Amino acid sequence: MTQSPFSIRLIDIHKSFASQPVLRGVNLDIERGATTVICGESGQGKSVLLKHILGLLKPDQGQVLIEGEDICRLKGAALNQLRTRFGVLFQGVALFDSMTVFDNIALPLRERSRLSEPEVKIKVEKSLQMMDLGGSADKYPDQLSGGMKKRVGLARALQLEPDILLFDEPTTGLDPVKSHDVYRLFFATQKRLGYTSVIVSHDIPKIFNLADKIAILHQGEVRACMAPDELQRSLDPFVREFIIRVMGEFHHSNAERAQDFVFKE
Repeated sequence: MTQSPFSIRLIDIHKSFASQPVLRGVNLDIERGATTVICGESGQGKSVLLKHILGLLKPDQGQVLIEGEDICRLKGAALNQLRTRFGVLFQGVALFDSMTVFDNIALPLRERSRLSEPEVKIKVEKSLQMMDLGGSADKYPDQLSGGMKKRVGLARALQLEPDILLFDEPTTGLDPVKSHDVYRLFFATQKRLGYTSVIVSHDIPKIFNLADKIAILHQGEVRACMAPDELQRSLDPFVREFIIRVMGEFHHSNAERAQDFVFKE
């Protein structure tokens, strides 16, 4: 049986809160091993869509397929088991202030794996080096910069080697320079490990540099989903107006994008 090229499929997703429609028939296929950015103006339901992918919300109508399995039909142990395939980096990172950097990163391993403490130590130390956090193991979150907190959050999200990593507004609160550094880290990590990446972000056009596909959410629907270069060449009136409004004359070729985010060992 041929494996589907999509890790995630959202099929006709509808969701209302107190009779107020938020999602009005979202259809979106997310490719395995690629980075898909979901963008759109505030209040369009981007974070609500992410919560549907995680199974934190159930749609009023439609299906959320994770590797072909409808997460909406799962409960209890089956749902928790499927969620082990996800890593999540929420907007506020959600580090535990009372724990050191080492213990924050080690938490998923201690709670959800059978690794011995020496094995946990080896794995966490490897992550600290990969995220350029050497020397920070004994620090606490309030001793870290905003960019370092994002690195710790990403390291923690990767500990269980997830197939899918979800990011909700990952650079909120960071200045442009730190945001760029975080994007470089995301790009390099995804290319190295090959997981499926879904990023909800308002930080455009910068976030476009990371993306294999851009999905534009507008009035509860995905109005377009295509590669960044295709988006900029689109003749669709809605897409053209969106590009002009948020990007102006911004344009990067594929070669320029790769150069911007090249990972240097």
